[in-house]
Amino acid sequence: MKPKPVVPRAQADRDVEAAIDHLLSEAGESVALGFVGALEEAYRHLGRHPETASRRYGHELGLPGLRSWPLRRYPYLVFFVEREDHLDVWRVLHGKRDIPAWMRDPGER
Repeated sequence: MKPKPVVPRAQADRDVEAAIDHLLSEAGESVALGFVGALEEAYRHLGRHPETASRRYGHELGLPGLRSWPLRRYPYLVFFVEREDHLDVWRVLHGKRDIPAWMRDPGER
């Protein structure tokens, strides 16, 4: 089976930029680069095996099809919906946040 392309929405890109900025200021360049590597690894995995991701938040939020996948070694989750021809990445959020609130209103932090 051919991997599906992973297509982040603009909000997901903003989430990633904010995470990188935070990691750069708090932990340094090597940690921020590690985050980017972990995100790329997650995208590769999800493109091949989207069904392995959790449906927990989709169930909690009443959003059928919403799945999440944790980054390795970083406390972030990738939220996406599988489409016929790609993965639609909605958000990339820190796992310690109030995820349901963040998914409803990206401005609430």
